Amino acid sequence: TAIARHLFQIAVEQANPARALRAALQQTPLPFLPAGGRTLVLALGKAAVPMMRCALAHVPAVQRALAITNRENASLIEGAELICGAHPIPDASSAYAGRAIVDLAKAAGPRDRLIVLLSGGASALAVVPAAGLPLQDKITAWGLLLRSGMDIAQMNLIRQHLSDLKGGGLARHAAPASVISFVLSDVIGNDLRAIASGPTASALGSRAQACALLRQAGLWQELPASVRSHLAQDTPYAAQAPATHVLIGSNRQSLDAMAQAARRLMPTKVISECLTGDVAHAAEMIVAAAQKAAAGAPVALLAGGETTVRITGKGQGGRNQELALRVALLAQGRLPRGWVFLSGGTDGRDGPTDSAGGLVDAQVVPRIRAAGANPEALLANNDSYTALHLGQGQLITGATGTNVADMQVMLLPGP
Repeated sequence: TAIARHLFQIAVEQANPARALRAALQQTPLPFLPAGGRTLVLALGKAAVPMMRCALAHVPAVQRALAITNRENASLIEGAELICGAHPIPDASSAYAGRAIVDLAKAAGPRDRLIVLLSGGASALAVVPAAGLPLQDKITAWGLLLRSGMDIAQMNLIRQHLSDLKGGGLARHAAPASVISFVLSDVIGNDLRAIASGPTASALGSRAQACALLRQAGLWQELPASVRSHLAQDTPYAAQAPATHVLIGSNRQSLDAMAQAARRLMPTKVISECLTGDVAHAAEMIVAAAQKAAAGAPVALLAGGETTVRITGKGQGGRNQELALRVALLAQGRLPRGWVFLSGGTDGRDGPTDSAGGLVDAQVVPRIRAAGANPEALLANNDSYTALHLGQGQLITGATGTNVADMQVMLLPGP
């Protein structure tokens, strides 16, 4: 398990937000600042604190700085205002943060430049409901989306149309000031419209597409009436204010760093650069790949991505914990003893829990049963957190200060 932890830590360190932003600032010229113009900086997301500290150290003459992050990653920043929002479900603190962002953007004049530092988690940390939408109705819709099993792009397409901030809303509020965004991506494929729900990018799709996705997921009738009414008004796309985007870190870059480190230790194969979709299918793919590779020398099988879970039970957990539990159950009788599997969120938090994910081996399932619990029943109740706690299979890292989605490591022994 020590090797798996080491490789996961390599992936997290590759996404070090301060180091990545410093390199980007050195390579990317900032927008020209006319005489009398001001520099405003907004950092938004789970990596907001280290990104803001880096910006304040390397961007000259910042007149105003606002950082918004989650409570686990919060710490005071000299020279910047700090606001904590809620994650993964927004609340009144997220609405307060959202209003502060709009105030900052609207204060930018035509001679000013707004530097935006974006990282994962930003969608929930700051919210501004679209006109006519009560905050509580937006929060209710948010919770339904998180339980739906939709992927991040589908959820963010819908979120954009419930927001005055997402889908380019921030850039529109800041116009005509120049806007440049430095982006630490937690979205597989790095679609700038999907990362943080694209506050300085364009919308992912139309309201009609949002309605279709909700109907396909069986959620339409569960939505508050105000949300259904708002989405049913298929208005044209809002004009996109111009903004420049610089990608400074991603899941793929962290996966490559993890693979490079693994190859110094043993034969290594990347089995997926885009592990997405339902956790049940992902678990089966991982175990099947491990079965195929198990006949040879010791090997590391690696993957990166972001799976989804359709929540039907009442337990606690997250996609990484459920993936680890599913792999542990599938591996029984199919893999040689000595295997180790890790699935973790690079932000150090998996779902609404204090766990980053799961770190399991052949002893986890027997330990769950020895504790008097049924792992299959716990899984059916989406209670992977309890199962892994009983099986001593949780991955606890604490908040990492970054977020580039999830990493998986499967280690197999030799013959």
